Amino acid sequence: MTRPAHLTRLADADDDAFVPEVNDRYFNRELSWLAFNRRVLEEACNSAHPLLERLRFLSISGSNLDEFFMVRVAGLKGQQLKDVDRRSADGLTAGQQLIRIVEEADALMSSQQAVWGDLREQLDEAGLHVLRRDEVDDDIAAWLETHFREQIFPILTPQALDPSHPFPFIPNKGLAVMFDLVRQSDKEAVRELVMVPGSSPRFVRIPGEPIRYISIEAMLKRFAPLLFPGYDIIAAAAFRVLRDSDIEIDEEAEDLVRYFANAIKRRRRGRVIRLELESGIADTLSAILKDELGGANSIITESGNLLGICDLDAVIDEDRPDLKFPPYVPRFPERIREFGGDCFAAIKAKDIVVHHPYETFDVVLEFLKQAAADPDVIAIKQTLYRAGKQPAVINALIAAAEAGKSVTAVVELRARFDEEQNIYWATSLERAGVQVVYGFLEWKTHAKVSMVVRRESGQFRTYCHFGTGNYHPVTARIYTDLSFFTADPRLGRDAAQMFNYVTGYVEPSDIAKIALSPRDLRKELMTRIDTEIANVKAGKPGSVWAKMNSLVDPTIIEKLYEASQAGVEIELIIRGICCLRPGVPGLSENIRVKSVIGRFLEHSRIFCFGNGKALPNDGAIVFISSADWMQRNFDRRVEYMLPIENPTVHDQILDQVMVANLLDNEQSWECEPDGSYVREQPGDRPFNLHRYFMNNPSLSGRGAAMRANDTVPKLSLRRRQ
Repeated sequence: MTRPAHLTRLADADDDAFVPEVNDRYFNRELSWLAFNRRVLEEACNSAHPLLERLRFLSISGSNLDEFFMVRVAGLKGQQLKDVDRRSADGLTAGQQLIRIVEEADALMSSQQAVWGDLREQLDEAGLHVLRRDEVDDDIAAWLETHFREQIFPILTPQALDPSHPFPFIPNKGLAVMFDLVRQSDKEAVRELVMVPGSSPRFVRIPGEPIRYISIEAMLKRFAPLLFPGYDIIAAAAFRVLRDSDIEIDEEAEDLVRYFANAIKRRRRGRVIRLELESGIADTLSAILKDELGGANSIITESGNLLGICDLDAVIDEDRPDLKFPPYVPRFPERIREFGGDCFAAIKAKDIVVHHPYETFDVVLEFLKQAAADPDVIAIKQTLYRAGKQPAVINALIAAAEAGKSVTAVVELRARFDEEQNIYWATSLERAGVQVVYGFLEWKTHAKVSMVVRRESGQFRTYCHFGTGNYHPVTARIYTDLSFFTADPRLGRDAAQMFNYVTGYVEPSDIAKIALSPRDLRKELMTRIDTEIANVKAGKPGSVWAKMNSLVDPTIIEKLYEASQAGVEIELIIRGICCLRPGVPGLSENIRVKSVIGRFLEHSRIFCFGNGKALPNDGAIVFISSADWMQRNFDRRVEYMLPIENPTVHDQILDQVMVANLLDNEQSWECEPDGSYVREQPGDRPFNLHRYFMNNPSLSGRGAAMRANDTVPKLSLRRRQ
């Protein structure tokens, strides 16, 4: 392993050992995120995936990188411009981070272009072609010209660039083509700009076979003479703009809805963060773009021949099932079918966990629909962080309100890039009579909780749903999350206090089971880790398993280092950002970090503690949560963490979900002490956790029929040996 230069070598240690200096206790958050997106891009090179699925990973890597610049890089740029003296956990100033980010991001974008070139060749061989403008044959040239004249030309607006015509505003993610022209009549030089309309498809599908697409900017260049008759085309180049898209909260904002509606409009006009230029752009065009859009505060790069890699998702929609993953139909839990589809009867009988996307999100929708239609239900309370554009959840809440039930919806306006949609849903809910609450001004409400109060035998019983993911029917088909349903009265009372905390700022006083941030979630985790340390000191095994999306919080990281040094065995499954440095002798040699990147997006948050025995064991303490281990989740968000005590649910989450994640060796990457990630090799015992759950029923939802004929393969960590 090659040692980074900034790591200090131990003169008296093993040749492969090193100790970090003070600031090397942590990986940089932003560089760790770029490493994650590099792993996403690597899946586009994975020949085990069908070709269009590989293209999907490439598109996702592009979309991820766009958001990274619009939010994270924009934030660092803001710090730099305001001379904010704030250093990252690894000791870097904003400027130092930006230097490293630009270097890594440029390398990543170069890799994206190389991957696109490779995939494009393979798509050609598979009969799916994305044409360049010089690859248009005579048989389609006439159709393309007609299509351009009738469908594209009418919505284009060429804009002259001269002293009397200032450079136009280019919106966020705006794509445009700039032309240098010479008028044929008098040889006068003219410069023009043509914006690609946001409403226009990025790629045009040419009718017939073989399958052929062409980008709209390629058509603009090809048919420029139709746009500029009487001119010679000297040079043409595409460019793309990314702008600051974060929203700063004004603490004095009294009307949050109006504030956010205006902030969304302002975001579209945020300062330019990245200017992407087509490779080979003429010097004359490059100079004016850098002058008009670049300036000293934006990052300028030549990004290859295809700007906006994320837009390739339009090609992925092509009907070529042979180039995609086989369709997967989620299961409906047998447990609920045994009760005739009655969610409340099934939950009342025993707690149940639904594992998405292997088990359908329709269970959650049915829970809400049945609550809306049930005359014995008197109240529904619901958090909404991201609900998406499909109105199933919203319609259920509206139906409940129109049926005369008391319905409360906590709508988070600051769900990044979903603010506009959430404002729309909030307005629709209020019209129907739902009591809409926006929660704390300074904290996001990120907890995913539904609470239904039902009259039974003259008394009230509370049914709850706690999710690790959003109430979003579309993402629930590709994100792996847990939906936990319970009628435990203690959890019902805790949920009620959580809602009162958010809606009325009523501080919870006697919560029995749930830990909440920013109240006590970090403290509870620290206590659990301390218990494992104490177990080791008492001669017992100490072990921690945790699964999350990101690990950033320095306080928790330091506690994990302390636990490792005490001898606690720690297994971390972290899909994205990890600022903890694993496997360092004397610091973290007992910590292993892996990342799973595959067909589905690992999203569930699960935390397990051995409780005096090696994991897994029946007495282990198991939690599910809405929170990653980040400062924002502990300090600036309302999050929950709850213990799983039902034996069957406990077994499913610990012995099935967590063990399968640890066993996976087909789509897993292991984090090295230097921050690099190495893909695991399956060897003679391959295991793919997504394939396993697609083909095997869950323990909690399989029902009596499955229990009588148990065919679920037993998982054992011995397979990893």
